[in-house]
Formats: sequence, structure tokens, C-alpha cells
Amino acid sequence: IGPQQKRIEVQIRSRAMHEVAEFGVAAHWEYKQGAEGPEAPEGEAYRWVRELLDILEHATGTDEFLEHTRMDLFPDQVFCFTPKGELIALPRGATPVDFAYEVHSEVGDACVGARINGRLVPLRTELRNGDQVEIVTSGPGAPSPDWENYVVTGKARSRIRRFVRSKQRAEYFRLGQAIIDKAFGEEGFEATGAVLETVLGGFNLRQVEDLYVAVGEGHLTGDQIVDAVFEGAEGMANRRRKRKRRSKKKNGKGAADSPIPIRGLIPGMAVHFASCCHPLPGDRIIGITTPGKGAAIHTVDCETLESYQEMPERWLDVAWDIDSAEQRVNVGRLSLVVANRLGSLATLTSVVAKNLGNINNLKITDRSADFFDLSLDIEVKDTEHLNEIMAALRSIPAVNSVNRDIR
Repeated sequence: IGPQQKRIEVQIRSRAMHEVAEFGVAAHWEYKQGAEGPEAPEGEAYRWVRELLDILEHATGTDEFLEHTRMDLFPDQVFCFTPKGELIALPRGATPVDFAYEVHSEVGDACVGARINGRLVPLRTELRNGDQVEIVTSGPGAPSPDWENYVVTGKARSRIRRFVRSKQRAEYFRLGQAIIDKAFGEEGFEATGAVLETVLGGFNLRQVEDLYVAVGEGHLTGDQIVDAVFEGAEGMANRRRKRKRRSKKKNGKGAADSPIPIRGLIPGMAVHFASCCHPLPGDRIIGITTPGKGAAIHTVDCETLESYQEMPERWLDVAWDIDSAEQRVNVGRLSLVVANRLGSLATLTSVVAKNLGNINNLKITDRSADFFDLSLDIEVKDTEHLNEIMAALRSIPAVNSVNRDIR
């Protein structure tokens, strides 16, 4: 501290150090501009350092950090202007979304559109040297996950990924909370925070929120949490007896009523039938698990299964619960080629109705002068019932071909 309480800076450096300090990327340009005091402009030379630290703070790992810094440290740049004339340098291939995040993170988050040289353009438009870019914002805003497909700057990509991660975590939290509340409710108890805190150590988790997220992602099930809370042989036996009594009271049988007739699933796991192959009771089936979504049931010859050949850990050996399946209405999909003649559709629908099938969707996928292709969704009891309808349809002279659609 010197005269009048002003700071004195003393620098001791070699000639090489002096050249880097004066002409390198971190040169103190504000000193040469003569700006001082609180109103002095922020040094642009340090801007990239601050953005690098911001990326480092929010990156999930070294690979993501290196990916972002490669884009920022070795750019082939384009230079664009704000409506007020401020120059913004960006890597070549940058879009208005990159421009918005370069102006300010909050501007990027609230971006809903852009004008380049006064003309409204899609957000994926690549910027060119000399473009004047105006960002259209709305409310607090939120980044779109699709933006990551075309942004090129590390700052924009890091911000978008951070938002997507936080949004996914919130969704997993809500799903996990619902699963745990339901599991405890079936036992006649309430899943309070104090109760759940007692089992965090057993799952190597720190907070109740982390427990909800783990269940929502599919890493844990609601029954596992209940079992951990009511640990002990006597407590478990009492719970099983209570569950059995409730099941008998509910449907008059020893087995609990399930809306989806599948055996071999992890207790508490969400499950749905794949829309690509429409499995029916009687089909040979396979379960494919997805974290946070549960299990999708496919037929064993579904073409979609080829994409999971290298992920055996996601496969479940499942089978139909025939007793439950009898209570369920199932949908089978057929592909037909029908002659384009008077009354063809009327005959077709009449045959389906006579065989106790119910058409809930009919779509003409292709049409020509002589034939048209149909996609037909029919409510049936099981595979045998669908096969009977297919045999009846093949007997119609106007029907050229009928096949089960399991694509």
C-alpha cells in the first residue's frame, strides 16, 4: 500500500515472462487502456479463463471438460455483432444459441428465437462473419435438450447439459417418491423422512433425496426400501401375512391382482408392453430394462431386440401369468394387403367382429389402383385368438395377405 492508500504492484520477471505477460492471452489490456476504478471495463483477456473455470465447475468428468475446452481453445472464429454494436467472437459453425450464451448465461437460457440481420431465422442457423444477431427472449426460460445437437461452444453445451441433468434428477425424484409412497402404503405405513433416513447408510446414500432418485432411476425398488426399514425375520413374517390377507380380501384368491400379467419381474418395477411388436399372452417374451422407465416387454422375435445384443445386463427372463392374462384385453397388430374393390373393408370388419375381435385402430399405409395396405389393431384375448382371426381373414377373396406385425 503506497501513498494515499493506493496499491502498488511490483513485478519481477524474465524477458520471456515479460513478453507473455504483455502479449499473451492473459495480457493486462485494461492497464494500457488507462481504465481504473470500479467503473473500469472488465478485462476481455481474462474472459476465457473465467469461462474455462465455469465449464470445469459444471463438467461431470474429464472427458466432458476436454471436449468443451478443445472447442474453445482452438476455434476457427466468426465475428458477429449485437444490435448495440458489441463484437462477439465465436467458433465457426456457431449458432444463435451459442451467441446468446456468449452474451450471458441467462440470455441463453431464456432464448426462444433469433433475428440475423433483421430476419427471423431458426436457432440452428450457422452464423457468418459480420452478422448482426438479435436474441429474442421470453420469461425466465429454460434450455431445450435439442440445442445440444447443434451448439458448438463449450459454454453453451455445458449449460444445456447441466439443465438436462437437473431436470432428469427432478423427474426421477418425483417418480421415486411415488414408488416409495405406494410401497409403504401397501404395508399400511407412511414413508416419512425420518424413517427413510434410517436406511440411507445401508444403500451408501447421504440424503433422502438421493434415495428417491435411486428408486426413480431403477437402481433400487420400493420393496427393497420397505424391506430395509422392516428388517428382521419376525417383522418380515408379519408383513407377508398382512400382504397375503389383503390380497385375498381384494380378489378372493391367494395371488395379488396385477394389471400386467407378467412373471419374473423385479418387485415394484414399472412395466409396459412395447408398441413395436404388441406382445400377446401366449407369445414367447423378453423384458428389456431401462433406468427410470422400468421394463418393456417384447416378443422374442422383435427386430428391436437386435439393438440390445451387446447389453445382456438389461435383459429379463419373463413369462406370462396366464391367470391374470385371462382378465386382460390385449391388442394385436396385423398388416394386410387388400384388393381395392367395392365392399372389401366392410367384409373385413365383419369377419373380425364375427370372431369376437374388436378393431380399435385402422390405418391405410399405402394405396394403389388395385390394392391398399392396412395396419389393423385388434383387441383379442391372446395369441390363439389372434391366429383364429388371421385364418378367417385369409379366407376372404379380397384379402391378398395377412401377417402379424412385430416390427
